[in-house]
Amino acid sequence: MAHDLVTIGRTGVDLYPLDHGVGLEEVRTFEKFLGGSATNVAVAAARHGRSAALISRVGRDPFGRYVRQEAARLGVDVTHVTPITAPDGPPTPVTFCEVFPPDDFPLYFYRYSAAPDLMIEPAALPLDDIRQAAVFWATVTGLSAEPSRAAHFAAWRARGRRGTTVLDLDYRPMFWDGPQEARQQVERALEHVTAAVGNREECEVAVGETEPGRAADALLDRGLELAVVKQGPKGVLAATREERVEVGPFPVEVVNGLGAGDAFGGALVHGLLSGWPLRRVIEFANAAGAIVASRLACSTAMPTSAEVESVLTSAPPVHSEGTP
Repeated sequence: MAHDLVTIGRTGVDLYPLDHGVGLEEVRTFEKFLGGSATNVAVAAARHGRSAALISRVGRDPFGRYVRQEAARLGVDVTHVTPITAPDGPPTPVTFCEVFPPDDFPLYFYRYSAAPDLMIEPAALPLDDIRQAAVFWATVTGLSAEPSRAAHFAAWRARGRRGTTVLDLDYRPMFWDGPQEARQQVERALEHVTAAVGNREECEVAVGETEPGRAADALLDRGLELAVVKQGPKGVLAATREERVEVGPFPVEVVNGLGAGDAFGGALVHGLLSGWPLRRVIEFANAAGAIVASRLACSTAMPTSAEVESVLTSAPPVHSEGTP
């Protein structure tokens, strides 16, 4: 049976500090969570009752076993999350963060130069699952190295820009030699997808625009059907060729903002598959992101649909002046 969502890309272990407001050198206690953007989006969609699968790789180590077990526990099909076969292959990556609410959450990636999730091979792709999924979700990070880059383009060629095919613009400078290298790969990728999601800085890398309206126009001009531009405190702009909506932020006390974008992504998938009007889709996704920003974890913090609806009912989005 076809999945509602198939994601491809980064997975690993997040070690988040339980001591907040101090640097890692002073932290005494951490808690372990499932992590990785593509993984978190799959978990977020599963929390809304969607059938979600992840394509990725892990090390032949205890953390690799943990990733598969925890993702499955959280409702994600891990059939195509495979261990590296070489006994001396790279380990499952670990990510640390520092927590300085409300808006400073430095990330530290402990990854070998060839992390397992960048070793996805084109020949090992489940092409039927990719073709048949209602939504196929990939991230820019997966284009940063081979053979993952080739695998992404092989997946897109097999899918043929059918259905909803999303590129998360998710630009992480530490994975690239520079923004120009990333832009070259993103420009190629945009020819294969139908939707893109990113913040203003990521849009600048992708299409050379930071002003939200111009960034959305530039993405649509590349043949996309949906462009979503996150504006931080100003909310989110979403645009199609027929419609443009802007949704303000939801007021929350931020604990850790790192998982908010992935919660937004999983909720966006759910809203699109539900056939809702665009404004309702974006309000729902924005509320889901706000909920996760108010929690420490990413994967296990993903809200249910009922939790999101409760927020929408009790705390409508704050619209900036002039925003409908």
